[in-house]
Amino acid sequence: MDYARMRAVAERLEAFAEGLEGSWTVEIGASGPVLAMRRPSLRHAGTVRRLTAQMDAQLPATHPGHICAHGPLIEHPPLGRLRRPDAVVIPEAALDEEGLAVDATRVLAAIDVASPAHPPHPYAEKLSEYPAMGIELYMIVDPRKGTIEVHSGPCGAHYGKKEPYIFGDQVAFGPWTVDTSGFRRYARPGQG
Repeated sequence: MDYARMRAVAERLEAFAEGLEGSWTVEIGASGPVLAMRRPSLRHAGTVRRLTAQMDAQLPATHPGHICAHGPLIEHPPLGRLRRPDAVVIPEAALDEEGLAVDATRVLAAIDVASPAHPPHPYAEKLSEYPAMGIELYMIVDPRKGTIEVHSGPCGAHYGKKEPYIFGDQVAFGPWTVDTSGFRRYARPGQG
């Protein structure tokens, strides 16, 4: 199926999801359009907020006119992908444009925070898609394990460099630094 048809299906799914209870998201991945329930958690939201606030404080010095935005879809029609990272570094003006998604070629960095319900390795597709989209930096924060991975150096469908960190570290993320001392792990099952 070509991207225009997949995008039309995704838009119909998005409209359908508006009538459902709960929080839903539509993405286009390797297998086509997918409608998935988002299971928000307070610690997930807190981690995303801490990240975006820290990035927004540093962006005026490194990339004037850019922000770290929570939630916009990004798309890359030639690859046939529509994704929703937890946060992206984009030109602020992109949020005033018409349309459903930001062109992925305008994304400087993407950030995902694992939710408590994610399977063990939910980011395998994104680790090949984001570098192919030209996204220079990708951070995966996992409050289940208290770990952070920073991927950089896109080369085709993979990143050439991966730097591991743990909660409490000062994380080098391109020209920015993220202080993870305020990040909180999810409670272990059965611990409330």
